[in-house]
Amino acid sequence: MIGEAMRTVNVHQAKTHLSRLLEDVEGGEEIVIARAGRPVARLMPLLEQGEARQPGALRGRLWLAVDFDEPLPERASNPFRGFRL
Repeated sequence: MIGEAMRTVNVHQAKTHLSRLLEDVEGGEEIVIARAGRPVARLMPLLEQGEARQPGALRGRLWLAVDFDEPLPERASNPFRGFRL
């Protein structure tokens, strides 16, 4: 809703019409709640939760060299000598 004016309601209206406001939010609208004309909160739809991750979903798509965990050659490991966390 960037660039669009959001509807603003006062606290009393929000309490009185909460069910209706929630329906509007479920439809994608964002609503600002104000106290004494000053915005204090925003009602907005929650992001949909993605599907649960499945172990092995990338099986067959990734490749690791057989020697991926072997020590680095001397010339490659020299820059790291003396480095401490």
